[in-house]
Amino acid sequence: MENKDRFIEALKATGRSGVDAVLAGLEELGFFDAPASTRFHGAEKGGLLAHSLNVYDQAMALRGMEIGLSPALAEELPEASVAIAALLHDVCKAEVYKEVEKFRKDKDGKWEKYTTYGVDYSDFPMGHGEKSVIRLLRLGLEMTDEEMLAIRWHMSAFDMSDSPEARGNYAAAGDKSPLVTLISCADTLASHLVETRS
Repeated sequence: MENKDRFIEALKATGRSGVDAVLAGLEELGFFDAPASTRFHGAEKGGLLAHSLNVYDQAMALRGMEIGLSPALAEELPEASVAIAALLHDVCKAEVYKEVEKFRKDKDGKWEKYTTYGVDYSDFPMGHGEKSVIRLLRLGLEMTDEEMLAIRWHMSAFDMSDSPEARGNYAAAGDKSPLVTLISCADTLASHLVETRS
């Protein structure tokens, strides 16, 4: 099954109100062809889609493991919520990376032109996780507070200023919902283990 088909099937399986509008919005934003970064994990066409599926796979595996260790977590980690947060955590990146031409020296020391990705936040400069939440709500996705918190804080400490308020909010979000920790861990595992070592 193609990545796009798999993503659509997993998202629709949540049965969540607004999924069709989200899928149409993602298509319009270029989500399915976008890279996940400029030069790190998934820095290629379709990299964002692949990364989102990797986070989904990691999150579902972690969910199963954690419920095996503590069955009471099943109620706090519903499959639909894990899928929503994992698949849609990086919607904020959909229109941020643009193809640009740059120059570099080849192996013989001669200058060559090549195409890579640059970053342009000018369309909607709204931070990272919070931008994903706002985009999804605007598209009409029905979301729980836990899903919004998990998407907002999926970058954990990497998305915080030195603000004591930000650190406090992150800690409170993790205390409120295990989904916050699960998605953050899944994102880290996908981007730092799966995607950089494959």
